[in-house]
Amino acid sequence: MKNIAIRENHLYQKAYRNGKRFVGSYVAVYVLKDYAAGRLRKENPEKHYVNRLGLSVSKKLGGAVERNRAKRIIRAAYDPLRPRLRTGFLIVISARGAILGKKSTDVERELSAAFSKLELLRPLQSAPCENDSNAL
Repeated sequence: MKNIAIRENHLYQKAYRNGKRFVGSYVAVYVLKDYAAGRLRKENPEKHYVNRLGLSVSKKLGGAVERNRAKRIIRAAYDPLRPRLRTGFLIVISARGAILGKKSTDVERELSAAFSKLELLRPLQSAPCENDSNAL
């Protein structure tokens, strides 16, 4: 399934202001409970709760090529972790300067640490729950 993107600026601002955060050397992660999760669940053909993902890469990182490369690295690191994540959240991942020149496996390790610290990872053996958005 494709990632559902956060498109509205006010959702980024809410995640920055009110969300839990983890700041690492490659990425900063902001997580906030998605209050539109119920509506999105009804619209989803599979009737599951979903996470909405927002990527933020500043112009300080470089030109368009470097920024797009950073976004590709973050997406490649996020995809293997997606099945283990609890659902019903807004997740904003902001790239930091050290991400340039790194592999997606390095960023994946940091994202895994971030998600576990933010209590977003499910245990490996558990089956997907119908509604995991109750914790935050």
